[in-house]
Amino acid sequence: MANQLVLFQIASVSALIGMTLGWKGVMTRYSGFYDLPTAWSNVFWGILLGGLYASQIHNNIILPNLEFEATQDTVVNPINLILYCLIMSIIVHFLLRRNRVRSGSSQTTSGWALGLAIGGMFAMVVIFAILQWYDFSPILLISILMICLLAPRCEAIITSYQGHLMLMGKKWGAILRATMWRCGYVIMFAYILSAPIGWIFILPVMLIADRAAETWIWESIPKEGKKQLRKIWARQARERKLRKVSPNIATNSQVKESE
Repeated sequence: MANQLVLFQIASVSALIGMTLGWKGVMTRYSGFYDLPTAWSNVFWGILLGGLYASQIHNNIILPNLEFEATQDTVVNPINLILYCLIMSIIVHFLLRRNRVRSGSSQTTSGWALGLAIGGMFAMVVIFAILQWYDFSPILLISILMICLLAPRCEAIITSYQGHLMLMGKKWGAILRATMWRCGYVIMFAYILSAPIGWIFILPVMLIADRAAETWIWESIPKEGKKQLRKIWARQARERKLRKVSPNIATNSQVKESE
């Protein structure tokens, strides 16, 4: 029991690290230009629904895949994969259609927060599964690190993209495309458990999608908000330059005084 508890704690902490880094990467950058209480509300729903979603994916997709690799007996049913991903996409659709989300046109930022929580729960379940199935090794450590960093961000990108399509008025298109991307995301993460070389295919897609996510979120901000953001970023850039220059000025002055 103690051993299981330790494994669960490792999986939980790893998932929280990935969620935190995902939040700092996007939500901190646009802080003040989205409804923070709504974002935290979506984090709550993401943790609640993500736990159920991740447990079903684990029991019906990941676990049968691991058993198939070990015994060649169990076969993964693709209908289960499509069904669970479709249900999750529909639930996300209704969460992002709430009045408090639509009133601020915050489908993309709310989708990012929601996706981080869903992906964090998914990462926790996947990491817990591989810790139970495989012996510790450097490759396992790398896989855990990559899962904790990429799983929350992958789901955040997908959910943010779904919110972006909803903001553009593509309701059913948003659900179907999000379902397709979720299926691919689950398949790839199930595949890398037995073949870590799969990271070579995941990383390029992640880098491309991550850049696109910045564009989706930027487009969701009103024109006045964009002007204010540009001013804030310009001021922050000047402050960073001053902080770099000031130590050099102080050092030069000290040298001159000593002379």
